Amino acid sequence: MSADASTNQDELYAVADFCLIPVGTAEPSVAEYIAECQRVLEKSGLSFKMHGYGTNLEGPWTAVSEAIHACHKAVHAKGAARVATDIRIGTRTDKALPPGQGNALKVQRVEDILKQQS
Repeated sequence: MSADASTNQDELYAVADFCLIPVGTAEPSVAEYIAECQRVLEKSGLSFKMHGYGTNLEGPWTAVSEAIHACHKAVHAKGAARVATDIRIGTRTDKALPPGQGNALKVQRVEDILKQQS
C-alpha cells in the first residue's frame, strides 16, 4: 500500500509508537534484529524515527500495520524464534496532520509550551 493517504479517503492516518522485542536470541544484544526492522521500514515509504526504546511510525493505518507485520516476518527470518511487540496508535479526525509530520508536530507543540512558560 502506498504511504499516500489520499488514495483512500476512509483510511485513518495513524501516528504510532512500537517496540519490537526479539525473544530467544543467542546474544543479549538485539541490535542486529532491530537494524533489520529499520531496513524494512525504509522500504515501506512511511515516515519513521527510531529512538532508544522503539520506533515512531506514521502513515495510513493499514500501511502502518503492514509495516509492523513485515518487521515481524523479517526478524523471524533473521532467526528470532519469538517476537513480541508493544504498539500504541493514535488517530485524530479534528484536523489533518501533514503526512510524515504528526510526531514532530506533537513534540514541537510541547516544546513551544515549555518555552512560553520559562
